[in-house]
Amino acid sequence: MAQYVSAEEALSVVKSGQRVFFHGVAANPRYMVRKFGEYVLNHNLTDIEVLAFSPFGEFELADPKYDKHLKINALFVSDSLRPAVDDGRASYIPVFLSEVPELFLNDVLPTDVAIFNVSPPDSHGFCTLGVSVDAAISALKKAKVCIAQINPQMPRTHGDGFVHISKFKYAVEQEEALPEIPPLAISDVEMKIGQFCAGLIEDGSTMQMGIGGIPNAVLANLNNHKDLGIHTEMFSDGVVPLVENGVITGKYKVKHPGKVVACFVMGTKKVYDFIHDNPLVAMLDTNYTNEDSVIRVNPKVVAINSAIEVDLLGQVCADTIGLRQYSGIGGQMDFIRGAALSPGGKPIIALPSTTNKGLSRITALLKNGASVTTTRAHVHYIVTEYGVAYLFGKNIKQRAKALIDIAHPDHREDLEKQAFERIKKFW
Repeated sequence: MAQYVSAEEALSVVKSGQRVFFHGVAANPRYMVRKFGEYVLNHNLTDIEVLAFSPFGEFELADPKYDKHLKINALFVSDSLRPAVDDGRASYIPVFLSEVPELFLNDVLPTDVAIFNVSPPDSHGFCTLGVSVDAAISALKKAKVCIAQINPQMPRTHGDGFVHISKFKYAVEQEEALPEIPPLAISDVEMKIGQFCAGLIEDGSTMQMGIGGIPNAVLANLNNHKDLGIHTEMFSDGVVPLVENGVITGKYKVKHPGKVVACFVMGTKKVYDFIHDNPLVAMLDTNYTNEDSVIRVNPKVVAINSAIEVDLLGQVCADTIGLRQYSGIGGQMDFIRGAALSPGGKPIIALPSTTNKGLSRITALLKNGASVTTTRAHVHYIVTEYGVAYLFGKNIKQRAKALIDIAHPDHREDLEKQAFERIKKFW
């Protein structure tokens, strides 16, 4: 059984030269992260590797004052880690979200200490991983020592995230609100994109989408749809009213019919309250939710993902801006491929036609040094506020023309010139 102790005592297991994993996304155990930072400085620990899984909200260890003591390796680059990655104080491990569990299960990244943010144990001694099951469940299975921050504000969730209190060597009681991200107002551009995407979604479809203006716009345009399902890596507040209004029923899902399936949740207290002790929601391991052989079994899977830029061949860059690592590969390829293999499925990349500075996101060439997140062979639908480009089965010239047609009008003439120069033998 876990010993209930202070943070200082729990962290006494941490030594120089170790690898330490922190529970991620909205389960970011911010109290224990701060205490860990204090412990490292007070004991002058060095050569520590911190594994961070897209921590949402403040992540104290990304501060430059820890540079001489630790190095952060990110499994996805969130806002809290981006400055450290930009400065070279942290690095990124390119990996599909579906394969992150294998880094732990196959001892690619053997972990000495893992620190989690969990709901209080029930009468049988079971806590849950709450809003973030994803790869955390695999880290918990393999880490040599596990520490729990017992947090009454962590939702108790159903699915794969049940953990008996005896799994933890130490438990630290600390109530702490989860970080929230309120929904932003949907712009006119995002609303147009949302309308085009919603027009591609048939009744009875199973959906995957993320968080942000475009996913919110899509969800806002689904009120007249029927019997939609959710099998996704994450969802946010926008799903809740569609469940409450009977639009999302999961009636036609083959995998987990009637259930809303995800591996992590982030948003506001509204969605955290919705998933609390709700048997309708199944929080599952990411090597299951993001496995394309699982995704493809559901009918009419619609996967909607974003991009930073798309070139005229259909290559998608979604995680870098040139040489700058902006986010991560995540689950885009997992779901793009799963949707493509689903009966009647539709893999969609949706993005505004221009950047905030007016530059075209449909480009003749990706920026120098940019990474290809999703290959041209995997892409089927590209959507901007100017329409839908269906690329599957199109040759190089046809792809370029279809993409130019949905680029911003101000950039189309220049794109046609660049297209001729790049692919003139096909033109």
